Amino acid sequence: MIFIMLLNGVLTQAQNTYNLNFEETDGAMPLNWVIYGSSNYKTTIDSVHVKEGKYAACIEFTEGTPDFAAWAFNIRENFKGKKITLSGYVRTENIAEGYAGLWMRIDPGIAFDNMGRRGIKGSTEWTRCNIMLPMNPDNTENIVVGGLMTGKGKMWLDGLSVSVDGNDISNLKPYLSKRAQLEKETGFGKSSKVDSIVLTPSSVHNLKALGLIWGYLKYYHPAVATGTYNWDYELFRIMPAILSATNNTSRDSVLLGWINKLGPYKTKIPKPQPAANVKLEPDLRWISTMNFSENLTTKLFDIKNAKRENKHYYVAFASGVGNPVFKNEDAYTSLTYPDAGIRMLALFRYWNIIQYFFPYKNLIEEDWLNVLDEFIPKMNDVKNDTAYVLTLLELIARVHDTHANIWGGNAVYYDYLGQRYAAPEIQFVENKAVVTGWHSDSLGAITGMQVGDVITAINKKPVDSIIADLLKFTPASNYPTQLRDIASGLLRSKDSVIHITYLRNNSINEATLQTYTSKNMNIYSKYLVMDTCFKMLGDDIAYINNGSLQRKQVKKIMKNIGNTKGLIIDNRNYPSDFPVHVLSKYLMPKPTPFVKFTATSLQSPGLFVFKKQLKAGRPFQKGYAGKVVILVNEVSQSSSEFHALAYRVHPRAVVVGSTTAGADGNVSAFILPGGIKTMISGIGVYYPDGRETQRVGIVPDVECKPTIEGIKAGRDEVLEKAIEIIKQ
Repeated sequence: MIFIMLLNGVLTQAQNTYNLNFEETDGAMPLNWVIYGSSNYKTTIDSVHVKEGKYAACIEFTEGTPDFAAWAFNIRENFKGKKITLSGYVRTENIAEGYAGLWMRIDPGIAFDNMGRRGIKGSTEWTRCNIMLPMNPDNTENIVVGGLMTGKGKMWLDGLSVSVDGNDISNLKPYLSKRAQLEKETGFGKSSKVDSIVLTPSSVHNLKALGLIWGYLKYYHPAVATGTYNWDYELFRIMPAILSATNNTSRDSVLLGWINKLGPYKTKIPKPQPAANVKLEPDLRWISTMNFSENLTTKLFDIKNAKRENKHYYVAFASGVGNPVFKNEDAYTSLTYPDAGIRMLALFRYWNIIQYFFPYKNLIEEDWLNVLDEFIPKMNDVKNDTAYVLTLLELIARVHDTHANIWGGNAVYYDYLGQRYAAPEIQFVENKAVVTGWHSDSLGAITGMQVGDVITAINKKPVDSIIADLLKFTPASNYPTQLRDIASGLLRSKDSVIHITYLRNNSINEATLQTYTSKNMNIYSKYLVMDTCFKMLGDDIAYINNGSLQRKQVKKIMKNIGNTKGLIIDNRNYPSDFPVHVLSKYLMPKPTPFVKFTATSLQSPGLFVFKKQLKAGRPFQKGYAGKVVILVNEVSQSSSEFHALAYRVHPRAVVVGSTTAGADGNVSAFILPGGIKTMISGIGVYYPDGRETQRVGIVPDVECKPTIEGIKAGRDEVLEKAIEIIKQ
């Protein structure tokens, strides 16, 4: 479960295609890298032991049973050649009961090597390693490279490069397989050949019918699952006929003929799930309510029972977790302002992913079918690249998921927002925009402003009006989190100065603030955990900062606090490690259920059923006898919320603070035309009794929020309340 530090809903990310040297980061993780393996390993970036540049990737065994951990980079492009070589440097320290090395895999099942017979052991300085694999470009779907470690010890990884027949891939043109080349010959790579659409009530309804059936066939029809068809291009081929249909009869005839051309399939009625296990049923009521012809309606219901395999060209599921992995989607990256047909594709792609793979579709609080009606004209009417991006952002915001946004530093959106920032750090306190600190202390000092100043207007526009305008473009699970994200961008601009009106001690003041690029200051400073992970607050209260706590530190800390009156776990941050299960072992007197999940499948997309239930704690333990107070606020998101769920089942736990971000569950990323990157929460996360966590967040037992006067005085009022509760 992850949380990406954001600024006004956009992740800062360099535009390089590859990040094989780990130099581009979000502050905690190298961009575009993922981690696999056991939780008994710690994975970090290191700025001390490096081979080249500023950073190296690190894997370190912490405790428990030795297993493995791996860094992985997914190369989405394919290349023409005979041999592909992964090269890089590995440094080791006390590797035992295993080895360290590089690894590379070509999918599906074409070639694999993880240096299993020639891995590095013991302690070594930087050693250059190589893996060479035979290529099969016409059948390759994916290439994954990285480094891994098994057993005990510590390893570093740096300076990776990938070459094909001796040529670095950054200098090579991606190769299109024979199938892809055939599709490109249709001319759909840069154009749908539907340049513009004249909408009428009839054509809107017909496009809605096409979007519904296109998405349904994509995920339900076995022929589409094989990848035999480029499903984007099939949409472009049939769209003109649907738009020119003069009545429902002719439209349905075209649609039925289109389906029949996909060929026959076997049917198999799925075994029904016990009602108690079902959280969400697939929403297929549109098949009956769209007034299709009897033959088309019968065909669509028949496809519901088509026999589907556990393999799909466009979607898979993450091993061990179950969140969807969307693949083989064309990004159309060269088209910042796509034509009308591709804009409809963007709408249909997003709408159907939500329809069949979003576990919290029931929490959208409006009929998702009506959203399709609304956005067909909106998407058709956009006149430029900025309007296109903003329309997609408005659509994304309608699912109310803090994980959902436009990620990856979209250039069009960045240009719209501006890439300059004033020095004050803003937070909404008592529903007012309050200066709580500085992105740079030195630049903040020259503003003449003070912590606790309340900004009431920016460039003569009241802050309340700015909020009202931004809400529909601010995806988040709840209002406090929307305010959190709006605050990050209030003093963002294209201009070199920002004029503000602010209130100090009931006096209205004006100021002109200089703006700077992110090179001049740390615009993510408030998300960085600077505090120590552990300290004593007096003689009988222990404090743990969950944002900086490492698993390897837990045992020693718990030995020192066994007899304390209370323990405060500060969760107003994002974990840099994943200490939840280790710390829970020492907190709980017995294994206690704290969470359960839902997921869907390829057999019945849109059917979400409850899966495994997790417990915190271990048997035969004394458990921590003091009070446990967990601090939360709107910064507590995803993994942080997951940790809070576990700590909360302690028998003397109290949650103090304010509602959290309300976005839990491993994320699933996908891309929309124009190279627009987005994500959704990919699995459902619930209390053991089935209560919601999404949008609701972790609701505190004792609500306590900062006040403007407290901020002026430099107080942490939430922490003070926790201490008060323990001393009661």
